[in-house]
Amino acid sequence: MSRDVEVHNPATMMCENPQDKQHFVVEDVRMHYNLAFKARSLQWIPIVVLVCGVWFTSGKSFAAESGMSVEPLRARYTELSKQLRHNQFQRALYLDSSQSSTDLKGEIYAVVDYPFATVNGALNNPAHWCDVLILHINVKYCNASRHNDGTVLTVNIGRKYYQSLEDAYRLDFNYRAVITTPEYFALELNADNGPLSTHDYHIWIEAASLHDGRTFLHVTYAYEFGLIGRLAMQVYLATIGRDKVGFTVTGVLPNGNPAYIKGLRGVVERNTMRYYLAIDAYFAALSTSPKDQLGKRLQQYYHSTDLYALQLHEVEPDEYLEMKRREYQRQQVAQ
Repeated sequence: MSRDVEVHNPATMMCENPQDKQHFVVEDVRMHYNLAFKARSLQWIPIVVLVCGVWFTSGKSFAAESGMSVEPLRARYTELSKQLRHNQFQRALYLDSSQSSTDLKGEIYAVVDYPFATVNGALNNPAHWCDVLILHINVKYCNASRHNDGTVLTVNIGRKYYQSLEDAYRLDFNYRAVITTPEYFALELNADNGPLSTHDYHIWIEAASLHDGRTFLHVTYAYEFGLIGRLAMQVYLATIGRDKVGFTVTGVLPNGNPAYIKGLRGVVERNTMRYYLAIDAYFAALSTSPKDQLGKRLQQYYHSTDLYALQLHEVEPDEYLEMKRREYQRQQVAQ
């Protein structure tokens, strides 16, 4: 947002009695809130939304939750067979989201029309992830680097136009390959901290081979947030994000059209879909010659997001393609 915005601070309403022992804590939060938003024209609110929407993680490993083998994921495929066949997405895809007072999670289960070996070779390799992530409109830069304790993905998140990396927010994700078998793999990425009290970011991906030669893919995102992060999201949802919707149908509008979920779950659903479509676009370009793959990925990604224009449309195709080509070139030079 380019102009200053006067924001009423909900933190001042948290204690009915000013003498309450929590009063000074609330005042401290209010001070940091005002410094972060009012003094800097709320410039970090969109970044918080982007980061929180892009990487929905709960720093705890999901490995314990998953059976970490092919059988549980295939069982989930069987359970979701009806939803995968009949849905609003016109593809074999099931999307879910959940929200609590301190965290947010989005999940996608999808059948992709590629053999397991292709999916495993594409996703179970940190070197390929930057080619996937850069497709997202808000990813400005990505680099995978080896360190003594493993691989780190450095990701810069920014606005929906070309901008300098100094104006974007940097996140460092630790990449970990959890398990790989001939029929199943799982991997995760974790980051400890984000902007404005958001923390414990995590992405979990697992895939299982199906008997018909296709692959069943599961993507989970979650993250945790503190008071300032919650306030940032509230401001966003009350202003520039108030008309944005997700994919879950909550009812029917007077004109007969479906009513879609709004709020934080709408945020997480939109970005969950954006990242799934980036993965799908990466797959779609693998059969093209290397010199044509970038163009194919960009075209495929924009076309796919435009199929869900109500939720995902942000810029016109020429704007997107020009911005992404510049960002991709910068990514190659910077590495």
